[in-house]
Amino acid sequence: MPHYELTLLAEFSAAHQLRLPDGSLEPLHGHNWQVEACVSGSELDSSGWLADFTVLQPKLDGIVAELHDRHLNEHPAFAGINPTTEQVARYIAERLSAGLAHGLRVGWVRVWETRRCAASYYP
Repeated sequence: MPHYELTLLAEFSAAHQLRLPDGSLEPLHGHNWQVEACVSGSELDSSGWLADFTVLQPKLDGIVAELHDRHLNEHPAFAGINPTTEQVARYIAERLSAGLAHGLRVGWVRVWETRRCAASYYP
């Protein structure tokens, strides 16, 4: 069965303070986060599209807008959990997944906290 993927990009700036394995907190710091989100499916519509970018992109943009200029430790989605890059990727994937049309799914979400460090989540 064929498989198609669309990749969307977004960015936001936010701060976090991670709990380290020894239980201590690292200093509060921020990142200019980059987000890649893959939406996949197996069937194209009558126009030859898997989905319309102009519908998907605003969904992703709305999710990251809620994180922009925030202290992630204080965001309700991260209450009681360490707001790692992995957890940010999971959160974005779950939110994006909830708004997809029938037949579409989130293939993965990759979140870059620096140009050299990223975490991916595959639901």
